[in-house]
Amino acid sequence: MTGLRIEDLSVAYAGKAAVRGVSFTVAPGQTYGLVGESGCGKTTVGRALGGQVARGGAITSGRIVVDGVDVLGLPPAGLRRWRAAALAVVHQEASASLDPTMRVGTQLTQALRARGRDRREVPELLERVRLPDPRAIARRYPHQLSGGQQQRVVIAAALAARPRLLVLDEPTTGLDATVEREILELIGELRVELAAAVVLISHDLDLVGRLCDRVGVLYAGRLVEEGPAGAVLREPAHPYPAALLAGTPRLGRTRRTHPLTSIPGHPPVPGEELAGCSFAPRCPWADTLCHSTAPAPSAVAVAVAGVPVPPVASGVAALHQVSCHHPGQARRPEPRPQLPQRQPAETEPTETEPMETEPAVPESGPLLEVRGLTRRYGRTVAVDGADLVIRRGEVVGLVGESGSGKTTLARAVAGLAGRGPGTITLHGRPLHPSVTRRDPGQRRAVQMVFQNPYASLNPSHTVRVILAKAARSLGGTRDPADLAREAGLDAYILDARPDRLSGGQRQRAAIARAFAGEPDLVVCDEPVSALDVSVQAGVLRLLDDRQRAGGTSYLFISHDLAVVGYLADRIAVMYQGRIVEQGPAGQVLHGPHHPYTALLVGSRRPGPPGRVSGTGCPFAGTCPSRVGGLCDTSAPPARDLGQGHVVRCHLDPERLPRRAGNSTSP
Repeated sequence: MTGLRIEDLSVAYAGKAAVRGVSFTVAPGQTYGLVGESGCGKTTVGRALGGQVARGGAITSGRIVVDGVDVLGLPPAGLRRWRAAALAVVHQEASASLDPTMRVGTQLTQALRARGRDRREVPELLERVRLPDPRAIARRYPHQLSGGQQQRVVIAAALAARPRLLVLDEPTTGLDATVEREILELIGELRVELAAAVVLISHDLDLVGRLCDRVGVLYAGRLVEEGPAGAVLREPAHPYPAALLAGTPRLGRTRRTHPLTSIPGHPPVPGEELAGCSFAPRCPWADTLCHSTAPAPSAVAVAVAGVPVPPVASGVAALHQVSCHHPGQARRPEPRPQLPQRQPAETEPTETEPMETEPAVPESGPLLEVRGLTRRYGRTVAVDGADLVIRRGEVVGLVGESGSGKTTLARAVAGLAGRGPGTITLHGRPLHPSVTRRDPGQRRAVQMVFQNPYASLNPSHTVRVILAKAARSLGGTRDPADLAREAGLDAYILDARPDRLSGGQRQRAAIARAFAGEPDLVVCDEPVSALDVSVQAGVLRLLDDRQRAGGTSYLFISHDLAVVGYLADRIAVMYQGRIVEQGPAGQVLHGPHHPYTALLVGSRRPGPPGRVSGTGCPFAGTCPSRVGGLCDTSAPPARDLGQGHVVRCHLDPERLPRRAGNSTSP
């Protein structure tokens, strides 16, 4: 058989099993998704596909066959030749895969020469990954490219191998919605062109559902469910993927209508032996059998042309398998009382389902007002005359592509972006541009949670010391143990340093630190973008709980529109430093909305490139709805659509785009 075949793969670190008996196949031109929480073994399997694992690890059993080649049976020299000729890997951090001291063209030349190919193919490689002006890109250094462009260069280097096996390890994490969509389209085209077997490793279930033909769900190093992507991700038979889906935000679902549920507890550590099912300690359906006996894989009935087919019919047994004593239990609409409530799969909204009506946010006075804010870095205008109001007890989401000015605006509110034109007021009092020049009450009132918790957690101190110092400096009276408990941290975490915590625990500690002084406004800059599904759900629930308990306001930044739509009451959309739209979350996401917002939510495609003068709409260059020379030369007016929904666009309100399937605003 051509393509990829894995048989009974097991990997151990220092003698402790991390991957146990994993088997699956991927046909040429097919994409296979591996999903699961951090630490479940996804990346270990991905590395093992190339016959290697991290230091201290070893492949203890199994076979990996690619186009008839037994990879693990190759001698060292043969394995190196096979990797160079047939394997390509695209990692999560594109910048970490590129040498910052070398031009892009030089790095691609080295990749080509290693495979006996000519450097003159560099422009062709860059053109194949749809980078504009390939010769100019080849002359640049990695830091001169955007995150999306860097990822395209890494994919171009992978194409230099003309691989038979392409491994994608979280290739779009950290990318904004439009860049992610472009990368996914590119990968979809390349897998057909190369006819290679593709393995996608991701914690993004929506991404896997859109790109993959089949899915394997890993838990504690074992495949607990494996089958067609549509079946596994729409109606999972195992409670673990069902719980992951219950913790995944979706457009149209908010914290008020569909609170997320996170999975209690944590996965077993490598080498931890359990008598029964490894998921039993966290499973609400587990019984005595589950705790005492490990389940064997069994076939699950699938539907062909909408008609259920028994698993014994004509080879269907190999299509969808699950390791569970009670398969399908999570699908039942009336679980036992102690189980987490989950909507039946048949009632879940599709991508185009309108948002449900949610309770109105109580009207309140302004807490923070930003007027005419402008910030520059050299000649680059990062924020251009932004106006924004955040009311007391309100969550305002800030969205836009990378480089749109979101983080600069957020840092300006926090007093970390230097001086510039415009004003920021809190409770009607001016805020100094520098946090060091603000009075103690203002410093306490505005706190920030960063994407990387290390930005606010001292690595040399324990969590207890960090929280105690924060409470003292911010004038708070809360005990570190109380702060930790409210943040969902176990008591033993207090005496651990940040480097001993998981990503979710570090982020919870950072949130506890931000609330040490009982702030009025917390600025959250991509606080969940690097977290897996269940941990993300827990952090979002924590933010929601803290907001409800104390009436704290948030300025919440994320490139994930589903996350923003889940948490935010109102949304502001930024493009090239300007706020082009703001209003109630449901109206902004579902429309009518700005053509750029339509591009972000995926209901519109960019138009052909055009020229824009400095006085025109900044989006006119790629807007599919631009109006002749008007958009190119004239600043767009602010159109009030009601309920505080303002769109800066030349189009009449009735011509503004809507999200497909929505005829009215929610």
